[in-house]
Amino acid sequence: MSRTLAEDQVRLLRARAQRFAEPLNGSAAAVAQLVSHLVGVQAQDPAAAALAIRARCTGLVASQVEQARVETRSIVRTWAMRGTLHHVPSQDLGWLLGLLGPIFIRAGRGRRAQLGLDDDTGEQAAAALRQVLAQYGPLTRDEIVQRLGERGMKLAGQARPHLLQLAALQGLICHGPLRGRQPTYVLVTDWIDPGPALPREDALGRLAQRYLAAFAPASPEDLAAWSGLSLLDARAGWRQIADQLVEVHLGGSAVWALKAQESQLSLAAGPCPVVRLVPGFDNYLLGYRSRDLILTSEHARRVYTGGGILHPVLLVDGRGAGTWKLDRRGNTISVLVEPFQNLGVEMQPGLDGEIQDLIRFLSD
Repeated sequence: MSRTLAEDQVRLLRARAQRFAEPLNGSAAAVAQLVSHLVGVQAQDPAAAALAIRARCTGLVASQVEQARVETRSIVRTWAMRGTLHHVPSQDLGWLLGLLGPIFIRAGRGRRAQLGLDDDTGEQAAAALRQVLAQYGPLTRDEIVQRLGERGMKLAGQARPHLLQLAALQGLICHGPLRGRQPTYVLVTDWIDPGPALPREDALGRLAQRYLAAFAPASPEDLAAWSGLSLLDARAGWRQIADQLVEVHLGGSAVWALKAQESQLSLAAGPCPVVRLVPGFDNYLLGYRSRDLILTSEHARRVYTGGGILHPVLLVDGRGAGTWKLDRRGNTISVLVEPFQNLGVEMQPGLDGEIQDLIRFLSD
């Protein structure tokens, strides 16, 4: 008979799986270790991605995130889960893109055709892009467009980012070093060793196992929402690791954890709440089909304000307790917190520590 968990227990377990309760000791090596644990960190906004990593590490400074990406190259920035930009472990890129790339390439086919990049034209442009980067890379997007134009490949408007995304999902290119504030692009094979691809069934199982290690308790529906897999594929991944799973219940629904996590299912809140300041688009906010356990509908409206905006959130034991933002004035950084309701005095030491750590992290 499976165990039934209360909502507070599930939040605590998820916060623990996300490394909020037991952060890693900060270093460039810890950055790669954490990104590997999370499978990937949303990186549409690189500054927010760095803050997401900080919330799960101690003693880290912002420059160490870029060091892991550009110097040791243990993580790589490219399109992955949900077809969006992520930091992912370099050694996992081969099997992740082997699994996810074809899904998002198919999904974008119609839009690319509208932009003049049908399958044949897209393949021609990708081949030209390979030649350009092999000869001149790293290159910014504008430089790529210029070099392709010299070869008779004219790209305009949204065709430009769509070509780069296509090439990245094919495993051809990824982000290289920044040039000022502009990203550059490089050939994957010139930049990192992406590791091998896997048979599709094996890759589904590996993704399901790695997802649960960082997000459990969760369901195949949660995996599908976080990854961009179809529900059919997510369930297939679940079946691949069925012998590793333990089923529990939340309300009237089944969710699962790994048997390796079973000893944690009786986890109770500690005497000091776990307080974390997480950025907008944090993995924890994007990792599940529903965010109802994190935010009430009233509070969700203060976090998701439309236009694709997802504000940073104050978390207390995995529950959203407010929003926050940075205030930069000259060389001074301050953190402005707007709680949803009065915070108990027991939360104040944790919040003060988070604010101080965030400022330290950014002051490097």
